[in-house]
Amino acid sequence: MSREHLSPALRRIAASPTTAMTDRATELREAGRDIISLSVGEPDFATPPHVVQAAKDALDQGLTRYTPVTGMARLKQAAALHFRRDLGIEADPANIVVTAGGKQALFEVLCASVGEGDEVIVPAPWWVSYPQMVRFAGGRVVPLITHARDNFRFDAADLAALITPKTQWLLLNSPGNPTGATYPAEMLQGIGKLLRDHPRVMVLSDDIYAPLNYTGARHATLANVCPDLADQICTISGVSKSHAMTGFRIGVATGPAWLIEAMGRLQSNSSGNPASISQAAAIAAFEGPQEFLAEWREVFRARRDLVVGRINAIPGLSTPVPEGAFYCFIDASPLMERFGGDDTRLALHLLEHGVAVVAASAFGGRNGFRISFAAEETVLEEAMHRIAAALA
Repeated sequence: MSREHLSPALRRIAASPTTAMTDRATELREAGRDIISLSVGEPDFATPPHVVQAAKDALDQGLTRYTPVTGMARLKQAAALHFRRDLGIEADPANIVVTAGGKQALFEVLCASVGEGDEVIVPAPWWVSYPQMVRFAGGRVVPLITHARDNFRFDAADLAALITPKTQWLLLNSPGNPTGATYPAEMLQGIGKLLRDHPRVMVLSDDIYAPLNYTGARHATLANVCPDLADQICTISGVSKSHAMTGFRIGVATGPAWLIEAMGRLQSNSSGNPASISQAAAIAAFEGPQEFLAEWREVFRARRDLVVGRINAIPGLSTPVPEGAFYCFIDASPLMERFGGDDTRLALHLLEHGVAVVAASAFGGRNGFRISFAAEETVLEEAMHRIAAALA
């Protein structure tokens, strides 16, 4: 089969650069190389024991059959609890869809609502799959460029300048991947005020990192700050990042009834229901103890501070302090002449020195790279030493 046999939609997208770098690091490890991988966004903690036990119990009880396509009723009720307790959103279980990871929820939203030529405003730097999903659906990505000097945030005036009659969605990710940026309530209020003048513009709010917020303030999300805009907002969450359950593949989404129904219709003809065992584990994650999250946050905060301090001490590198998630988005502009202005070459250079990172250009940025600090402090110390040596 040649490329000409592929659909036009698939020809518009590329494989995830983060996955590609992680796969390359794995290949080098298997070949005997000592590689520290800071390229993947995955908590390194063990899945909480009560969640693992729930999965085992589900197996022992024979919960191995089909479930309702959009998720078990009990899980939708647990997800409603999560949205209310952790995000401050009142969500009707009937308006919740359970997906095979947050990524599937995002994909379904965009494929269900974006047509040829529709515009989707995506703040940059962005998570690598956002623009790929928009392009697959036939939409046009409209970058909203943010800067480190502004903590990678935009305001209502920045957004207003990009809205056109073709604007279908604004994507919001807070805390954000790859920058760790958060949007406080007052900034969201300004964005909400603008959106009231543009009732056709929808907001896709990706809150998957909500529990990993280091500001000390309660997590703010648009559907909570501006509840009157509920019909314009789809909020996505899950258990992958908060409960170290990346392999379980469970995401949850809530939004206007017409969109949730459309997502379910798409899911019924693609993947079907999420794994039954994973759903049982997710119920335990949402309904069970949450106290461990405070300890995890403090561990991540200490790792963040270690990495930020070490990076900013390396000549030619700089990074702001991320307010959430577990990433640093690092600027290497003073060093880029050595790499011909190509940050992919920079990332490959660091890989040759034993550290896997992802080039900033993969995220719609430039002249730098992203690292994940979801690793033990001794590993992060060694990685920082290797990066400093590679760039000395």
